[in-house]
Amino acid sequence: MATTRLDRRRVARVALDLLNETGLDGLTLRAIAKELDVKAPALYWHFKDKQALLDEMATEMVRGAAADLAGTPDADWQTSVTTAMRALRRMLLRYRDGAKVYSGTYFTDTSYAAPVEAQLRRLTEAGFTTGAAARALMTAMSYTIGYVIEEQASGPRPGAAGAEGAAGAAGADGAGGEGYDLVARAERLKDYPLAAAAGEEMFRGYEDGFEAGLAAVVAGVGVTLLGPGARPV
Repeated sequence: MATTRLDRRRVARVALDLLNETGLDGLTLRAIAKELDVKAPALYWHFKDKQALLDEMATEMVRGAAADLAGTPDADWQTSVTTAMRALRRMLLRYRDGAKVYSGTYFTDTSYAAPVEAQLRRLTEAGFTTGAAARALMTAMSYTIGYVIEEQASGPRPGAAGAEGAAGAAGADGAGGEGYDLVARAERLKDYPLAAAAGEEMFRGYEDGFEAGLAAVVAGVGVTLLGPGARPV
């Protein structure tokens, strides 16, 4: 049996490594306990259920990426938000089903607070009200998380390659592997030519697609949420 002391962060790290092998549906406390060489009941001292574990896993993801999520110091707000959302996407892609794990969880400490504070400060200094700054940041985050959920669902399914291997298996654009067969899709949609042609844009070139959508989100935020009298966007 394992003699190394168990703690929440160690369990979360092992769970994140195992996630790349099993995916979210296959991740169980029993499987994590086996990986740690302990009995499953030992984990219930730290996590009352799987959701509590997912909360800790999401928090551990943020702990490792907090500096990048803070954005670019001394940059304008557009650059800062864009840089942070790119970092968020990289963080989520590091793990199989990473965006699903992250979405809807509750952080177990304040690791997220410094990056959020930094982003909100840049936005308010640029002329956003506090409420508008919060809405702007939440809009960009929601776009990024949602995009990666779809990207990971429709892209290749990484196997037991480890954290970096899983990200690498998807490639820079998440295409290939077991992703959509666009030829078969086009054949099914032959009576709907525009929908058929859209497949290439929707299910290939995820990197370029993310950048195009993010640029649209940031531009839209500037138009709709930046108050009158603020510095020009």
